[in-house]
Parts: sequence; C-alpha cells; structure tokens
Amino acid sequence: MGLRSTLFPVKHVIALDVGGTGMKAALVGADGALLHRARRPTGRERGPDAVVAGILDFAAELRAHGIDRHGEPASAAGVAVPGIVDEAEGVAVHAVNLGWRDVPLRALLAERLGGVPVALGHDVRTGGLAEGRIGAGRGADRFLFVPLGTGIAGAIGIDGRVEAGAHGFAGEIGHIVVRPGGAPCPCGQRGCLERFASAAAVSEAWAAACGDPDADAADCAKAVESGDARARQVWQEAVDALADGLVTALTLLDPRVLIIGGGLAEAGETLFAPLREAVRRRVTFQKLPSLVPAALGDTAGCLGAGLLAWDLIDGTTDRTDTTDPTDSTDPTAPSEVTT
Repeated sequence: MGLRSTLFPVKHVIALDVGGTGMKAALVGADGALLHRARRPTGRERGPDAVVAGILDFAAELRAHGIDRHGEPASAAGVAVPGIVDEAEGVAVHAVNLGWRDVPLRALLAERLGGVPVALGHDVRTGGLAEGRIGAGRGADRFLFVPLGTGIAGAIGIDGRVEAGAHGFAGEIGHIVVRPGGAPCPCGQRGCLERFASAAAVSEAWAAACGDPDADAADCAKAVESGDARARQVWQEAVDALADGLVTALTLLDPRVLIIGGGLAEAGETLFAPLREAVRRRVTFQKLPSLVPAALGDTAGCLGAGLLAWDLIDGTTDRTDTTDPTDSTDPTAPSEVTT
C-alpha cells in the first residue's frame, strides 16, 4: 500500500466514461476536485464480454486507489456509455460499436464496488449534463447540447437535469429529416441531419470533392479558411443542413442556450459565424438562443458521470458547485494515462 495523500479520509465518487475506443475515469471529491484521473483502452476488439470485464476491473482499480490514497472507498459511481441506455433500469441495452446487448451494468458495477449506489447514463446526455451545469450552459434553465461527431445527437437540459424521454430516445436530433429523399441513413430513413452535417458527413463530402480519400472535415475547414471554392460549397451545405435541423429543434424546445460540441466544432468561428447567421435567417417568431461552443471538450462525459454519482448521494439535480476555487487544475486538461 502506498502513502495516503491526505491525513483524513476524503469522500469521493468514481466517474467513468466508456467510449468506442477508450475509457476516461476520475475520482471526484465533494467540491468537484479531480483527485485522480486515468485512461484505458476499451478493448472492443476482444468482444463485448471482455469490454464489460474491462469496465468492472477498471472500476475496481479506481476503488482500490481511493482507499489507498484517500482513506476510504468511493461513496458512489457514475458511468456513461454509448448506444441505447435504459437509465431507469440501469441496463446498457445495445451499442453497435461495442457489440453488447442488455448488459445490467449498474447491477454488475454495484456488486463489484461493494454495494455502493451506481448511476448509468447515456454518453451524450451525460456530457450534456456537465456542459449544462458546469460548462457552456452554466446558469441556463433550458439548453440543448448538440455534439457533431461521427453522428449527431443531442441532450435536452431542463432545470439542471437532462431529459431522457419516455423510452430513452429524447434528443436524437441527428435523425430529424432535413433533406427528404436524400442520402439513406442506417436508421432506415433518408435525408437525416447526420448524413449531411456530422463530421463524418463533411469528411465524406470533402474527400469526394477534392479527390483525396484521406481528407477529412478538419482538412475541409482549413481549405475553407484558405478560400477554396469547393470547400466553401461543401461547408455551406453542411451549415445549411445543420441550421435547418437546429431551427426545428429550437422551435420545439425553446432553449435559452444552444451548445455545439464535437469534432466539427473545433473549427471555431469557421463554423460558428456562418451557423449563427444561417440560424438567424431561418427564425421567424422563435426567440433566438445564444449559440455557443462547448467548453469541456472530451472530458464532458467523465465530468457528467461524476455529477450523476454525486446526485445519488445528494438527492439533487442541481449540483453546480463542481470545481474547487483553490484548485488550479484545468478539468479539460489531458488525463493521466495509467497502465
């Protein structure tokens, strides 16, 4: 056993964000301080059973680290996973990229962690929870978080919580049809938003336009900035499709803040300047929300998982004091890599 980092026990929770290729984790103190951070590969190439085993092992190691370094085991745990999630029952229903079906992950984790309460959340909704409470939407009573990555999803924030919907499908903005009869989508529809405005869609369109099969959305953004006419056309088509989808969403939801994240948002004002203008042109009676970039980057899911865990302890959905004012650690800084 190593030397403890504190003289007295420190109450904390485990936060775990499971992605398609990697897992991010943290031990989070009551004041939001990140007491420990680590990353591991998900190991999906070994199959779904091995992925689940890896999650449980990682969580157990985090618990052991908490006992060793902070004097007591974690009081709760929060885990965010991709795919279809039954948050009420604690079941990871299906994830195409991980290959699992109907995994009772909450119960498995609770058993492995000594019976502590465990919260299971959808990765985008969990990231949206963090952005809404402690990130770009902090202080807003209504927000919509839309990450633009391989696909497009959304998290609907209402008074400090994120709405899952009656069946766990709330926020699937990527499957709003914006181009009827357009490109087929794996969901079975044609013309879905994510087929035109996701980072993957922009990459595909730019690779075709420039003739380089390895070109991606970041390359397209750079070409836009350099004045390339073909890139500007590809980019504008994506912006227009995204604006159409966002206006539909804000008409239905009336958010105060619209938070855009994911890989495509890394283009900064190359995306946000034309997008704000495109949305502004489309609204009529609707109130125009603030349209802002996400603030937490790829740490949002892990931070949100920590919020879910503390909510179990606090019995609240308004835990916003999640950073230690005396701690200079940047929660968006790269995590420690442990082996």
